[in-house]
Amino acid sequence: MKVCDDSFELLGKSFSSRFLLGTAGYPSPEVLMNTIKMAGVEIVTMGVKRQVSGSPGVENKLLSKIRGLGLKILPNTAGCRTATEAVTVAEVSREIFETDWIKLEVIGDDYSLQPEPFELVEATGKLVKKGFKVFAFCTEDILVAERLVLEGCNILMPWGSPIGSAQGIINPEALTRFREKFPDLTVIVDAGIGAPSHASMAMELGCDAVLLNSAVSQSVDPVRMGNAFKSAILGGREAYRAGLIKPQSFASASTQVGNSIF
Repeated sequence: MKVCDDSFELLGKSFSSRFLLGTAGYPSPEVLMNTIKMAGVEIVTMGVKRQVSGSPGVENKLLSKIRGLGLKILPNTAGCRTATEAVTVAEVSREIFETDWIKLEVIGDDYSLQPEPFELVEATGKLVKKGFKVFAFCTEDILVAERLVLEGCNILMPWGSPIGSAQGIINPEALTRFREKFPDLTVIVDAGIGAPSHASMAMELGCDAVLLNSAVSQSVDPVRMGNAFKSAILGGREAYRAGLIKPQSFASASTQVGNSIF
């Protein structure tokens, strides 16, 4: 299902949707499948540790269903705390999911679930050398992002706010500077998105895509919520392409008084 009239180019592949969706926490596999279809999603994330430690039959069946829809799978290293652990999990993911794409998560703090910058940079460098295409989950810290880029990462995933917090984009100014600093890299907002309006804001700021999970999977009606996010992401992208007017601190009459209305 096409959700945007400008294609999303990602690592040499073209996608219609700029909506990436997580696959955890849904009431049932059927609800997940219906949500994916309604949302027009083409890329989904799956936790490597969940695949390994969960019920093999259930997880394999889910993986088979997702592959049956022709979706691109983006494995993630959720739950990793060190570069060494993340690299090991990524290597396992390449065997399980048969892809060199990896969403790299290295968490350093239990309270905020904030990425550990030193371990993240180290893991990125090691994985790039092993041929992985790293999607680095980070904050809006430009200096850390620059280090990631120097290590060979060209897909940055700054959070909107802490994982699962549903606070949305808490620092739009920082995210705007982040986008401006890396105009030629893919920037995908990941984490903290709690409402369609949050996703729309991320797109209005010029980000290339949005990845979220809990806002859909934990809603009362995931299928309907997936559709709402699809529309919001499309609307935000169209607004960015159209060119938003700049806010100002004073009034400006929209109706001109004169002989000509143009």
